[in-house]
Amino acid sequence: MRLVTTPTAPTPDEPRDALARCVGDAVAFLDTQYTVEPHLRRAVGFTDLLSLGDADRAITGGGLRTPAVRLVRAGQALDASTFARRVRTGSTWVDGVVHPGRVVQHLSEGATVVLQSLQRWWPPITEFCRELEVALEQPVQANAYLTPPGASGLAPHHDTHDVFVLQLHGSKRWSIRSPLVPSPLARHHSSPEAAGHQPMLFEVDLQEGDCLYLPRGFVHSAQAQTGTSLHLTVGVLATTVHDLLRDVVDRTADHVPFRRSLPVGYATQAAVAAQVVKDAVNELLQWLGELDQAPVADELQRRFWSNRPAPLAGQLVELAGLGSIEEATVVQRRAGVDAAVIGGGRVLRVRLSDRQLTLPVALEDAVRLLVDGAPHRLDELQQWLDIPSCLVLVRRLVREGVLRTLPAAPAADV
Repeated sequence: MRLVTTPTAPTPDEPRDALARCVGDAVAFLDTQYTVEPHLRRAVGFTDLLSLGDADRAITGGGLRTPAVRLVRAGQALDASTFARRVRTGSTWVDGVVHPGRVVQHLSEGATVVLQSLQRWWPPITEFCRELEVALEQPVQANAYLTPPGASGLAPHHDTHDVFVLQLHGSKRWSIRSPLVPSPLARHHSSPEAAGHQPMLFEVDLQEGDCLYLPRGFVHSAQAQTGTSLHLTVGVLATTVHDLLRDVVDRTADHVPFRRSLPVGYATQAAVAAQVVKDAVNELLQWLGELDQAPVADELQRRFWSNRPAPLAGQLVELAGLGSIEEATVVQRRAGVDAAVIGGGRVLRVRLSDRQLTLPVALEDAVRLLVDGAPHRLDELQQWLDIPSCLVLVRRLVREGVLRTLPAAPAADV
């Protein structure tokens, strides 16, 4: 097993999308390394996502609540009561509010501070993770680990999700070992003792700006460092073939023969039990041969997009500016919005992540143009609609979070 390394820093004109920032050539990575082997990229830089100063302000600002924060020392989670308290907001008492002074005290005593599910509440990481989700077509989560100097590292273990480790501040040494279980599922628990006896593949010091990718299953551990370390772990929560097949088999509940009770004797007579299994498998094979696979595929896609949070940064400003939209306004589909246009019926449907819009069929060509991802002036729609109708359509799609308005181009010098 080799460690594929991209040693050079990004060039000024290099794409800044999330996956390319992590691995360099995203196409080559997806073709050859993704889910297969580790990958290291040096000197990229990720402090725009979360800096040490950002972590300081988040922790000491006093507004965080558990479980957005947890503390770990020597591999053991600290009881939340040692760093969180009950406070009053107006007339309501709120539990689990982080006490900054206690967190800082624990940190000074060797505890690691974990900022959890940053993809939900830290905007730069929210956007970064959304881009990764679209590129990988898998959900992701992101935790940050602030470790003081000399703190104990993680014991050898494997994760049941792929990880991108982004070193944000300081440095940390990682030891990578062969997998105990290839591509483990949640049921394949990690044993630190067994994991620690796996053959060592490589050790690497992650410096500020580096990114290490590890497919699920690779045993890894992080060792103590001499200075303060802050790193971000982005976990890729894979939807597997096993998940798909479980969904398929779950559809057997709609097939009456599969709902019958097992016969008397299956629990006491081996021959009866064997025949029950044989009959069920044969019936399943026949059912699978007749299965309409299109709805299964549609549901697979719908589930991915429906579980993605709608990208609504700036939406309040957009709503306040609806009245300013005019025929020269330029709009563009929001990044991360999946707007599938479904025509051919009595109404036009636009499938979004969390809902479906219904529009008149006559708007299909105009809607397809607006959601193609490129910027468009509103008056480009005049080949299909008059200006008042253009305004109604564009304002509706902006209001629904499908489109965003772009700044007006500066006027040309006369």
